[in-house]
Amino acid sequence: MAKTPKKNAHPGTAPAAAPSGGAGGSLVPQQTYSNIGTFLRVPRAHDLRGADHVFLGIPYDTATTFRPGARFGPQATRLGSAQLCELKSFPHGFNPLDYVKAVDYGDVYFDHSMPHTIPAAIEETAAGIIKHGCFLTSFGGDHFVTYPLLKAHAAKYGPLALIHFDAHPDTWPETEGKQVELNHGTMFHRAVKEGLIVPSKSVQTGIRTWVDDKMGLTVLDAPFVHENGARATLEQIKKIVGKHPAYLTIDIDCLDPSHAPGTGTPVAGGLTTAQLFAILRGLGRLNIVGMDVVEVAPAYDQAEITAIAAATIAYDQLCLRAIRKGAKSQA
Repeated sequence: MAKTPKKNAHPGTAPAAAPSGGAGGSLVPQQTYSNIGTFLRVPRAHDLRGADHVFLGIPYDTATTFRPGARFGPQATRLGSAQLCELKSFPHGFNPLDYVKAVDYGDVYFDHSMPHTIPAAIEETAAGIIKHGCFLTSFGGDHFVTYPLLKAHAAKYGPLALIHFDAHPDTWPETEGKQVELNHGTMFHRAVKEGLIVPSKSVQTGIRTWVDDKMGLTVLDAPFVHENGARATLEQIKKIVGKHPAYLTIDIDCLDPSHAPGTGTPVAGGLTTAQLFAILRGLGRLNIVGMDVVEVAPAYDQAEITAIAAATIAYDQLCLRAIRKGAKSQA
């Protein structure tokens, strides 16, 4: 009679990285290459009782102005996370899921045939999550989705500092009117006008396209980062934002197309992944209350390098949340 195989708590991961069953709960057992489609293979759940951190997909790209396809970004970013939970985190040396209970909420549901109902659907879903005290990480989708996410977070935390990484400032003026323009290049213009963000506390990094009116936001463009380095850029961001409640939004096209080809509006001359990670990993002391990673369009990607970058961005911020909960970084 064959023996029953010994149960592995986390097949496909190094033994030292197996979840302890403590604050992080348990992962879904799967081989790394058999990813079940949730971010970091955490459980999918709508019951948020006890959850610290929630991942949410927003498969929307109708507001894009060039190449569509970011509606598949949440799926690609989740798949891009497969290897991240295989070992302890780098450079920290711990498993963040031992300290943070995280779940994947799935994707926002909306009626694509009724486009002007979509912003409210996104806002209501986000508000319903953060009311439980969870930290929300959202995956776009095109960058317009940040507008309803800002509305949900500002309703809870008040006007926010915006920490924005992008090739584009997204503050071009929209057509005047009461109805929000479904455009991924104008939503921060509206956000300033509506008082959702505080311009004097907000900073845009990696910009390399022109806008006449910066709306009072500080711009640290891509040449600034290249000339001054990641550390100087980080110090400028921390000085500007201070202790103000902040929302972090990363358009993956802040990276140079050589590092992130899978996006809808690529612009040459961008940041490297090393530069971006060095800056983002230094944001842990800021009062970031929510975040998103947007504009991943996998149809234009090569060997998943864009999706892997996006997943690593979200994973790094999860590690910073774990440090807030007592994890000790060896970095």
